[in-house]
Amino acid sequence: MKIVVSRLDEFPPGERRIVQAGRRSIGVFRVGDRFYAINNHCPHMGGPLCLGRTKPWVSSAGPGEYAMAEEEALVACPWHGWEYDLETGQSFLGPGEPRARTYTVSVEPRVEEGTVAADQISAPEPGAKGGRRPGPYVTETYPVHVEDAYVVVETSPHPAAKPGTVGGAS
Repeated sequence: MKIVVSRLDEFPPGERRIVQAGRRSIGVFRVGDRFYAINNHCPHMGGPLCLGRTKPWVSSAGPGEYAMAEEEALVACPWHGWEYDLETGQSFLGPGEPRARTYTVSVEPRVEEGTVAADQISAPEPGAKGGRRPGPYVTETYPVHVEDAYVVVETSPHPAAKPGTVGGAS
């Protein structure tokens, strides 16, 4: 199932949207030009995960030294602060805890038909194609252009991750 979240131009970087699809609640985050979708149910204790703070990855080369990534990539559940990777749903606080489900997000164009011009009328191709011979009839074709773009979440199941690996979607 695909869920249309928003027009692209109405979803600025740094924002999030929570969408309902039946019983599912999904948080969609725009970080720069990337989109992430994650289940709005914290695997730890069932809190509203997508209402939590987002933050960047922090790394350390040694005591007293740290560096923060430029973009936010983690969401922290507002109930207990458990953090989950927006891309994979993986938590690093509870060993063996299940990850939060993530979904594929795409930006898809809205397609509209235009008008036909005389030079855009198809002509039959000479010779057979796919075992068929072209007939004498020609149909009109129409140019297609993208007018608007929409952010769309795909809720089809991901292929199962192999044990011991971190899987996810972008």
